[in-house]
Amino acid sequence: MQDGKGTSKQALRERLTERQFQVVCNEATEPPFDNEYWDHHAAGIYVDVASGEPLFSSIDKFDSGTGWPSFTRPIEPSSVTTRADHKFGMERVEVRSRAGDSHLGHLFPDGPKPSGMRYCINSASLRFIPATKLEAEGYGRFLPLFTAAEPARERAVLAGGCFWGMEEILREVPGVLSTRVGYTGGALESPTYGDVKQGTTGHAEAIEVTFDPARISYGELLERYFFRMHDPTTPNRQGNDIGTQYRSAIFVTSPAQRAVAEKASEAAAKSGRWKRPIITQIVDAARFWPAEEYHQKYLVKNPGGYTCHFMRP
Repeated sequence: MQDGKGTSKQALRERLTERQFQVVCNEATEPPFDNEYWDHHAAGIYVDVASGEPLFSSIDKFDSGTGWPSFTRPIEPSSVTTRADHKFGMERVEVRSRAGDSHLGHLFPDGPKPSGMRYCINSASLRFIPATKLEAEGYGRFLPLFTAAEPARERAVLAGGCFWGMEEILREVPGVLSTRVGYTGGALESPTYGDVKQGTTGHAEAIEVTFDPARISYGELLERYFFRMHDPTTPNRQGNDIGTQYRSAIFVTSPAQRAVAEKASEAAAKSGRWKRPIITQIVDAARFWPAEEYHQKYLVKNPGGYTCHFMRP
């Protein structure tokens, strides 16, 4: 194959990593959840790692739960080509870059509306260019996509028991842009799961939620989800998980967030949902330490894994 610039397959072998070469040139598939962009949320575009031609935009990227980067459409209708793939006894639609003819992945009709399409793409076939570097790297014509479409962002840090179950619910809330689990509220620097699970560091298992306040407000996030997805009346406990690391807490990042959190707590107390007093702590946010990678999106990687979280009426 050529890469769209007259580069030979041998030249690509010398320039690309082994995984990139096998995907792009030999139609290999990289492992799910073990690739660069499956959980990538920065604003920018994805180009062919071999030819550099623009392929997809972060605006059209979504969390499909498959462990591979997924897009609802290419950045331009002519960016990619498709062809029938009958390998391995399956009927699939292969996706390739138009100019470079690189193997990218496959197209499936199970994506979100309105397109209904899921472009399931190998990270190894892509190179990401942040929106802030588009002009410098010669892709300035795509800047208007991001100046017009980049949403406002606000950050919430919440604790309410095992962070696996909290993230599984909150990551799918409309208006939530990204989530990550971690540890906060304690004194130990750079805590690990092994440290926190002892219950002696002062840290809580928590989730950091980045959301678009134009689509869901901080108050809605708390009242409609946080105070319904866990029991805010049990001190240092959720289900079978016992210890200070499982406490109910809202780590506020501003006086405005504190006022909203206090109002949401009062609303939860008056809702009739709980027979005991609300004991959720409302405290100033401390440093958030991201948890180990295997904890991130744990229930996506391990369907049917342990959780004690569910949405109450």
